[in-house]
Amino acid sequence: MRVHFRVSGLFVLLLPIALVASGWVVAAPAPAAPPGFAPDRTYAVGVRTFDLGRGTARPLRVTVWYPARDDSPRSSGAGPAAPRRDAPVAAGRFPIVLFSHGLHSLPELHAPLTTRWAAAGFVVAAPAYPHTKRAARRFDRGDIRRQPGDARRVIRYLTRLDRASGDRFAGRLAVTRIGAVGHSAGGYTTAGLFAPGHSARLRGGIVIGGAGMPGTAFGGPAAPLLFVHGDADRVVPVSRGRDAFRRVPWPKAFLTVRGGGHGEYLVPGRRGFAQTLAVTTEFLRWTLYGDTQARRHLPTSASSEVTVFADRLDRDLSTETSRLRPLG
Repeated sequence: MRVHFRVSGLFVLLLPIALVASGWVVAAPAPAAPPGFAPDRTYAVGVRTFDLGRGTARPLRVTVWYPARDDSPRSSGAGPAAPRRDAPVAAGRFPIVLFSHGLHSLPELHAPLTTRWAAAGFVVAAPAYPHTKRAARRFDRGDIRRQPGDARRVIRYLTRLDRASGDRFAGRLAVTRIGAVGHSAGGYTTAGLFAPGHSARLRGGIVIGGAGMPGTAFGGPAAPLLFVHGDADRVVPVSRGRDAFRRVPWPKAFLTVRGGGHGEYLVPGRRGFAQTLAVTTEFLRWTLYGDTQARRHLPTSASSEVTVFADRLDRDLSTETSRLRPLG
């Protein structure tokens, strides 16, 4: 399938929604992983949506992909199953990943990544930001500075659902293990979440094709950060990402996609996608599950002629990992 790109502001149109279903293999149900180990299986994927702030000046539609129980019969050789709407959640407790889109984008346009992370054992919540999303009624580039507040609102809502009797997410969310990921303007939003005073529940972040939130410093509880950037990015120059990287006071890493632009490496089959998917998944497995084996795999996952990995993840996080409770 040919994919056509269109740069608009800080956004690259990644992929038709038809690719939402691509890329995972359904496995049989398995028990939750013990502390220190991420799941070693691939889950079926469910999807549900919420509308927050309905009737207010900041309506916020949220798409959530999550590990699902696979109750459907599967024939031998069948292709990958599409995410099932409102499917039962798989057994266990799963960390939360807050995903932020770029300008003129939508959560579903990033499904090639978000569904794969869900299949790996994460609940991925992606808000459609009210004034920077695609076809926003009143588009406002400057509204990016308010988006970290929207993201925190989504996290608070999911935290309440984990305690809500009768909700399918009740008892299934590891609300003390939260990560944040964002592309382009969403990368700036993600960086803004790691400002002084951020919650210790925010354990790691990934900034893709973005940089630091203007006027906001990194501060608060230490949280490892990963930057992913194409060195031929003409929308957000790689120098901006590297400048933000230098200002991070915590464990950090920088994955450079050689010859990469602003987002084509986020598309399956394109140059750099395999490395980006592998590194981001291992990073989430390490920071949110405390999986030390995933930490060891990071340099190997990034090793290729396509990418360069700068590893500054040298702080001993054993005390952080040891206080993680079982995900049962």
